Amino acid sequence: MDNLFGELRLGHLRLTPLGARRRTKVTASQAAAEYTGRWGWTVATGGPAASAAAPTRCPCGTARCAAPGLHPVPGGERRARAADAEGSVLFPTGRAFDVLDVPEQAGLQALVRLERMGTQVGPVLTAPTGRLQFLVAAGAARRLPDLLYRMGWDDAALDLACHGEGSYVAAPPTVLGALGPVRWLRRPTRDNAGCPPEARLLLGTLAYACHRGRERTAEPAWLAS
Repeated sequence: MDNLFGELRLGHLRLTPLGARRRTKVTASQAAAEYTGRWGWTVATGGPAASAAAPTRCPCGTARCAAPGLHPVPGGERRARAADAEGSVLFPTGRAFDVLDVPEQAGLQALVRLERMGTQVGPVLTAPTGRLQFLVAAGAARRLPDLLYRMGWDDAALDLACHGEGSYVAAPPTVLGALGPVRWLRRPTRDNAGCPPEARLLLGTLAYACHRGRERTAEPAWLAS
């Protein structure tokens, strides 16, 4: 009898523990309580996203906004009880961490390579907009141009952004309209929640993956296949 991911297997039968039979949906208030109480992160609350679809261009005018149309309501930066089940939970970046934001395919390729190299990767978000977001030490956004220059990527057209002070990132289980929910690809842990990795440790690999992804997009279909 094997115990696999909490399920008991006996021959061809799969027995789910009683406690796991009924799954309850995590509400915004429950998620916010965990982020503030367990990890010590500041959260902000916003209203629900439009039911039809999330905007591709946020009214704030910020390129690659990671919380499109979900900026916090006035006085929304509170404890968990301030968020309701239908609202959104946002991370104000530039405090506990900044966020490196890349296309999903490039991010997945970089993540595999980083983990193979033994690089300690912090929490990673996957957004239904087709982006991966890597939590890194605060201050990365301010240093990003210099970091890219030092790594030789300053003159490359990279689909790579960094959200820092003054920005917000949508946090799980926030739903971006019809696109779907934001999820964790790599969840926060005791080791990385309070001490996310320095951006320079991830940036070279992420930049290379973004560059290769752009090259493949530009290639003729017969050559890229």
